[in-house]
Amino acid sequence: MARPREFDPDEVLDRSMREFWERGYRETSVDDLVGATGVRPGSLYNAFPGGKRRLFLEALARYSALVVPEKLGALEQRGAGLAELRAYFDGLVRDLTTAEGRMGCLMVNSAMELAAEDSEVGALVRDHMSRLERNAERALRNAKRRGEISKRIDPRAKASQLMATGMGLMVVGKTGPGRKVLETIVDSAFADLG
Repeated sequence: MARPREFDPDEVLDRSMREFWERGYRETSVDDLVGATGVRPGSLYNAFPGGKRRLFLEALARYSALVVPEKLGALEQRGAGLAELRAYFDGLVRDLTTAEGRMGCLMVNSAMELAAEDSEVGALVRDHMSRLERNAERALRNAKRRGEISKRIDPRAKASQLMATGMGLMVVGKTGPGRKVLETIVDSAFADLG
């Protein structure tokens, strides 16, 4: 009979997610994960068959399920408009000016590190980016219908541009340029909406 688990798999995922977020996949060793989680290597491999890679993929999925909704906030609501879209970007700027925020976004970090060479990571990142873009497009369609933005704006194209701006903002934010620089990037991205 197998011994019962002596750890909470969700807590292990949360701590592992934090390690991957801070260090990246390649720079996070199994020893780092053992140190962060307090779980022996054999127990980690038993709980997450496929080892470090499986743990990383599950940590990415957990990030998408727990962290992303918190960051998107009201932007995920069906009635979201320009105010909610701007609030999302203002939240990014606010986050990126904190020590924790300088870690960036785990999905964006993973896109830069692994998406081109790992199809499963690439699929998770694409799903994440599609989610952001769909929410932005819906908010822009709502804003256009309400007269909050110019009728000449193509919500789909502008959503793509804003999401690319958001991804770039998260990369630039990791360098610590300061709030004013980040605000200027966001202001420029929103300038043509009026």
